[in-house]
Amino acid sequence: MSIPVLLFASYADAFGARRLDVPIDVPCQVADLVRVIRSMPGGDRLPAAPLVAVNRTWVREDVAVQVGDEIALIPPVAGG
Repeated sequence: MSIPVLLFASYADAFGARRLDVPIDVPCQVADLVRVIRSMPGGDRLPAAPLVAVNRTWVREDVAVQVGDEIALIPPVAGG
């Protein structure tokens, strides 16, 4: 199975896409999903602890990902 992951800004540039279909069995934890994403081309550009949203809510790495969840990787942003 694969989980779609939305990418924004510099992450979309790093992976060359706005969405990744990540091959992983679900349910899984966010940490497992990030680990698989890191192994993909462009994944080396992720920081040690990327910001992840599940169903539009920031989550920790131990949160479970289920079939149908909306996953997004949000790069660091600056502004003022």
